[in-house]
Amino acid sequence: MINKVLTAHVPISLVDKVDQIAARMERSRGWIVKQALSAWVDQEEMRRRMTLDAMVDVETEQVIDHHLVQAWADSLGTDQPLPTPR
Repeated sequence: MINKVLTAHVPISLVDKVDQIAARMERSRGWIVKQALSAWVDQEEMRRRMTLDAMVDVETEQVIDHHLVQAWADSLGTDQPLPTPR
């Protein structure tokens, strides 16, 4: 794998936390940052896929009416909760 240096201005308090984690895990600061950045990128890619999927659901009218969801949510914790809307 080809690597490239990525530079960022990071608050000292965050650097200190990263350094503490690196020391605790006996890993380098760079390893910690790569792990965190990789996890964040994966999360953002998943968020994008989910957003695109949701947009398709809206376009194809595969949605649940807000009022049904609100009524269901309001019923939670009561003696007679409503079934999950579908």
